[in-house]
Parts: sequence; structure tokens; C-alpha cells
Amino acid sequence: MNKDLIENIGDNHISSNVNTPLLPTAFDKNDDEKIKTIQHHFSKIMETLGLDLTDDSLSGTPYRFAKMYVKELFYGLNPENKPKLSVFENKYSYNKMLVEQNITIDSSCEHHFLPITGHAHIAYIPKDKVIGLSKINRLVDYYAHRPQVQERLSLQILKDLQTILNTEDVIVMIAAKHLCVSSRGIKDKDSFTTTIEYGGCFEKKAYRNEFLNIVNNTTK
Repeated sequence: MNKDLIENIGDNHISSNVNTPLLPTAFDKNDDEKIKTIQHHFSKIMETLGLDLTDDSLSGTPYRFAKMYVKELFYGLNPENKPKLSVFENKYSYNKMLVEQNITIDSSCEHHFLPITGHAHIAYIPKDKVIGLSKINRLVDYYAHRPQVQERLSLQILKDLQTILNTEDVIVMIAAKHLCVSSRGIKDKDSFTTTIEYGGCFEKKAYRNEFLNIVNNTTK
């Protein structure tokens, strides 16, 4: 792949894969082994940049960096960390829109490994199942904590909720700032990106407008 193509893919946030691209060997190493490997290689990156790792302030940075990547920023890569999503019988036969708003997005761009921060707004119309409200937040957090592109993140959340709730009537909207836009390249500090994915009844404009009106009127 030539350098121009590499830059174009990164700038355009191109991804052809709805699933996070993982090697077949992704889980051959445990977390401690991954931390040890990343620590070694990141120390080489720091040394290449000319940093003195014998300095008290820098000596522990490769380990801290590696632990942060494995245990915190990218914990969502490991399916063992996926939250248990409790669903319950819809005993009240509630059949109107249920909206969970301003869910924190704290992710990382897979093209530059820089932060993506913002909020997700999610709605569904229950059929025979409902889900605990905090479980939606946990699901968003899980998928966000892996190298991402925003379009894929929206689709992963949508498809998982549709499966769990046994309904196509789900909509996911994400509005986020990308540090790969604000801190490099064009360095635009104010712009943000909005993605929206939906299925079922939300294919109809009236349902989408109802959702958007709720979000717009309560997030100002």
C-alpha cells in the first residue's frame, strides 16, 4: 500500500468491515503477556524519538502505556469483557419509544489511535423484551473501547441490540469529536461527526423525526 493511499484511507475513515478486524491469534496471549510485549515495543518507540528512559519520569511509561492499552482503552477487544445484558419480559406491554440519551462515547480512531469523544443516543420500541437501562450504556462502552471507526461503532451497537431485544425497531445516533481531525491534519477544533443507523419502524420518517425531536429538545 502506497503512502498516499494510506493517508487517504485515514482521512476518509474508510472501513469495509462491520466486525472489528482481528487476527485468528488475537487471544493466544493473555493480558499480562500482551502488556509485556507492548511494553517492550513502546520503549523502542520512545527511544527512537530520542527519549531517555533512565529518567525517573519516563522509566515507567512503557509499562503504564501497555497496561492502559490492554486493560483500559481497548478492553472491548476481548469478548470475555462483554457485559452481561439482562433482558426482562415486557410485562407492561409497553410499546412506545424508549430513549437513552447522552451516553458517553470514549473511543479511539483505528487509523491514528487518537481519541474519539462524544455521546450516543439510542432508542428502541419494545416487543416482548425490555433491557435494563444501564445495560445499554455498558454495551456502548464495551464497543467503544476498541480501535474504531464511528460508522462501525454505530452498526455494532445497533445489531447487538436488535439481536438481544429480538426486534429490528432500534435506532443509534452518535455525535463525536475526532482528535485525528482537531489535533492533526486540518486541525479543526470545533467540528464533530454524526452517524445514525436504524432498522424496523425507524425506516419510516415519522419515527425518526420523533426520535430526533426528543434528542434535540433535551440535549440543548
